[in-house]
Amino acid sequence: MSVYFLCLVLFSIGLYCTLRKRNIIKIVIGLGIIEYAVNLFFVLVGYKMAGRSPILSPNQAIENMVDPIPQALVLTAIVIGLAVTALIVAIALRIYEKYGTFDITKIKRLHG
Repeated sequence: MSVYFLCLVLFSIGLYCTLRKRNIIKIVIGLGIIEYAVNLFFVLVGYKMAGRSPILSPNQAIENMVDPIPQALVLTAIVIGLAVTALIVAIALRIYEKYGTFDITKIKRLHG
């Protein structure tokens, strides 16, 4: 139960960084922390104490196997999160090239 609380603490730290910081790089780091907290939570949901890998052999009972679905979801989420992080960093670099700052309060003329 304490591990789930630590996931919540990690998520809260990331949420704080995302909402309260004004530097774009710190916001990207906060989003990464949130992503890691959610991935860790999904892995913990599928974990079983003294569980074995979900590989079936003939004449073997299905007992105490770890759930493979959260693991597959986390692997997919890691790849998607990496692509999103790369896109956000590329956008942050373009903003820095145009405005010369990473501070979102100093950027006044953003037009879509």
